[in-house]
Amino acid sequence: MGGWISGMGLFFSFILGTVVGSFLNVCIHRLPREKSIVSPSSHCPHCGTPIHVYDNIPLISFILLRGKCRACKGPISIRYPLVELLTGLFSLIFFFRYGISTLYLIYFIFFASLTVVSFVDLSHRIIPDVISLPGILAGIAFSWLHPELSLKHSIIGVFLGGGTLYLVASGYHLVTKREGMGGGDIKLLAMIGAFIGWKGVLFTILCSSFVGAVVGGVLILISSEADSKYAVPFGPFLSLGAIMYILWGETLINWYLGFLRGITG
Repeated sequence: MGGWISGMGLFFSFILGTVVGSFLNVCIHRLPREKSIVSPSSHCPHCGTPIHVYDNIPLISFILLRGKCRACKGPISIRYPLVELLTGLFSLIFFFRYGISTLYLIYFIFFASLTVVSFVDLSHRIIPDVISLPGILAGIAFSWLHPELSLKHSIIGVFLGGGTLYLVASGYHLVTKREGMGGGDIKLLAMIGAFIGWKGVLFTILCSSFVGAVVGGVLILISSEADSKYAVPFGPFLSLGAIMYILWGETLINWYLGFLRGITG
């Protein structure tokens, strides 16, 4: 009986995640355009036809419609099922690890916020303040309920996260006389610090910088000379680093410290 109940919990956590992912798609599409996320109801971006409930079922409707609007046959972006699938999978992962708990709720809300930030940044090169600024306050508030994060560490994480990137951006501008890292990244890392504390901030900076450097290097190698100045948005890498810390941070840190002790004798 216990296994059956656990299996149903995992199933419903995935379904919940896909439903939330459907709403996140609305936020990703409308927030950078400064439109309401409440009204009007979902409609085709090509012809404006309202989307019926039976055509708005997460994942399933995209498959049944073969990625096209029922009314005008215009293509539906692959981003829609991708966001729904990612949100469903991470809801399942967090439920599997934490069960029905405050940690599941905190990390799922955090992941949902990072998902919106990442896809908006990829498409528009902006990080919406309407996500990051309230996210800072939410992260601090959630620290009261977080069994592994104190209010003190959350606040330190905010200042360390925002302050570190602010110093990096200021130094880059001082040396090159050009704008480098945007203010959105600074506020995003402050939000990350609020949710996962100062240790998480340090891990996120190291991880995102490494992955960003690798991806940026690959893009430079495969791009033409004309495209060599293509700006890679940093928000998705910061988000990836934060999620990696939640899932594997302690394990990776302990492995690295053990590796250092091994090579130093």
